[in-house]
Order: sequence, then structure tokens, then C-alpha cells
Amino acid sequence: MKNDPFHIHGQDRAGDFVVTCDHARNRVPDEIGGGSLGINGEDMARHIAYDVGAAGVAAALAEALDAPAILSNYSRLVIDPNRGEDDPTLVMQLYDGTVIPENRRADAAEVERRLAAYYRPYHGAVAAALAARAAPILISVHSFTPQFQGRAERPWHVSVLHTEDRRLADPLLDALQSDGDLIVGRNEPYTGTLRGDSVDRHATGPGHPNVLIEIRNDLIATAAAQLDWALRLARTLEHARDAAKL
Repeated sequence: MKNDPFHIHGQDRAGDFVVTCDHARNRVPDEIGGGSLGINGEDMARHIAYDVGAAGVAAALAEALDAPAILSNYSRLVIDPNRGEDDPTLVMQLYDGTVIPENRRADAAEVERRLAAYYRPYHGAVAAALAARAAPILISVHSFTPQFQGRAERPWHVSVLHTEDRRLADPLLDALQSDGDLIVGRNEPYTGTLRGDSVDRHATGPGHPNVLIEIRNDLIATAAAQLDWALRLARTLEHARDAAKL
């Protein structure tokens, strides 16, 4: 697993849901700067390098849904699987106040090498999991930082991102808003429409029902909290699927 570009939990599970986590880890492969992008450990532990807590939620959610979970095994700063191949933010050189020196040295050949070594194998695994199901439902799990440097605090506990396909998003939002004292966002703190992103590539284009779920990362900082959120999301997703008659 250490050097693989992705990891699959529960590959043989038979449910219709497929759970993904695009930003699961903050690992930098050894062949890139000797395993370093030139930034310090504190920055590599921040949201700029991965979605804090999201991997634990995704794995536990997939288990509860009898679904596979496909998790990236490299930092989003190496190359971002939630961007299209032609997106200018595919390999970030500056993120939330931090300069990424190794990426400033990455020429077109190096970007292509990272696409071939990390990005495309991950997306191939997601595509294969979806293709193995007659009527797949894609759930993409992310987390967001409570506050970017110099910007307003973000009040939402959880948010559901979607495009014009609201088959699953609308009943999921209703279920979450009815499930305790939550501040629930719709397409917050980001839009659900980004051409070429992971959901667009694997679900919007092919027409599969989908949602992208964003959880504020201070709420999933521990394994116990990740499990609690996973079970809550599993319950609300199953309710939403039934309501949508999927």
C-alpha cells in the first residue's frame, strides 16, 4: 500500500454506493523531492495537504453502506485528483499562504509524470468500481478548514455539494437538516460545479446519482468523531436513497 497511488477498502462489497476520498492522505512519494515538497511538517498536517479526517469517515461510511471506498494515497499538493487535467490548480504552487517550492520547479514533463503515476491510476480505480455496478451512486467525502487565513469563519458543520442533478442531494439535505442541531450548507463553502473535477468526471457526465459531502474538519479530528459522522451519514444517505427511489 505504501507506494500505491490508491487504496480500496472493501473491494468486494456488493452495494450500489461507491465512496471516494480524493484527498485522503498527505503522503509525498519518495521520487518527489526525496519525499518532500519543500514545506514544513506543520503545513503538511494542514488542510492544504489533505482533507483532515476525511479518510476515516470515508472508510467507516463505506463499511456501513456495504460499499467500496477508494482513497487516494498521495497529497493533493503532489497533484490534485479533484481537478481536471487541464485545470491551472492541478499542481498548486501557492495555497492558503504557503509556497510549495518543489511544485514551482515542476515542468510540463513532471506534471505528466505525476498524472501517469498517481492521478490516472486513482481515477481508473474509481471508474472500475462504478462500472462494476448496474446502478451506481457516487458519494465523494471531503473536509474543509473552519477558516482560511484572513477570511471569515465558516459556520457550517456539513455541506452537500451538487450540480443540476439533485436527485440525491435534495433528500439528503432534508435528512441532515432534520438530524439534530446541525448547520447544513448547500454548495458551501464551494460550488458543486467544477468542470473536470472527480464528481463531474465519474458521475455528472455518465448520469449517475451523486453528492459531494464536505464536513468541517475540526468536527472529525478523532477516530471516534469520524465513526460518529460516518454512521450519521450512512443513516441519512440510506434515507435519501429511499426517498429518491434510487
